[in-house]
Amino acid sequence: MTDPPFLAHRGCKLAYGIRGEGPPVLLIQGVAVRGDAWLPQVDALAERHRCLWFDNRGMARSQPLGAQLTVAQMAEDALALMDAQGFRAAHVVGHSLGGLVAQHLALTARERVRSLSLLCTFARGRDVTLPAPRAMWLGLRTRLGSRRMRRRAFLEIVMPPDVLATGDVDALAERLAARFGHDLADPPPVATKQMAAMHRYDATPRLGELAGVPTLVVSALHDPIAPPRLGRALAAGIPGARYVQIDDASHGVPLQCADRINALLLDHFAEVPPAP
Repeated sequence: MTDPPFLAHRGCKLAYGIRGEGPPVLLIQGVAVRGDAWLPQVDALAERHRCLWFDNRGMARSQPLGAQLTVAQMAEDALALMDAQGFRAAHVVGHSLGGLVAQHLALTARERVRSLSLLCTFARGRDVTLPAPRAMWLGLRTRLGSRRMRRRAFLEIVMPPDVLATGDVDALAERLAARFGHDLADPPPVATKQMAAMHRYDATPRLGELAGVPTLVVSALHDPIAPPRLGRALAAGIPGARYVQIDDASHGVPLQCADRINALLLDHFAEVPPAP
């Protein structure tokens, strides 16, 4: 595997990937996931779009942390990468914590955002960092017990019950480790700082400012981290947003249901008027 390109910004060498031709797309990941987890999307989108994805500050190959980790800093990192590629504006896609970063980007640099796609996400971080009992129990289990037990608990967060009941759980954990950039039993050290940044952020009072930004919100029925009620609330707060729920998926829906997510994204991008 070749080394990724890097952009030095505020004390961190941000590792990123770039592929495809056409209108730009920026893809922003969530907690403890490297940018390459977007590759199932890039493989489809790059046929029509110039795709930019990256490891968030302090995650995987984007080292060292270099600055205090906040949602605002992560949005600034994303803008710096857009600037380096000459992107005047992009379709911005965010998953989980990446959805908060995408919202902040649109709120603070609206002219750089052609559309928003917010996957398995929310407007207020503490709705997730102060979770419901099931999510709290799953989170605890990812830190206790044998390595296999911790992997299983992580899989229960990102995959729906029927996938775990019928598939080879160990093989699935190995495949996802390659995408996430770490063994599912071992959360990377930056995850704690990412969760703290998420906890501090709340876009709820400003969602109305996103009126006019073409916005797609996607939730997954079995998601214990960002349950559909949070997705519905997010979509309701953004005038004109479209809400879609996928009933046979969980928090890892971009990986589990890549074809459906890719079709939704391509249709969403196509509905946005061409850039002047």
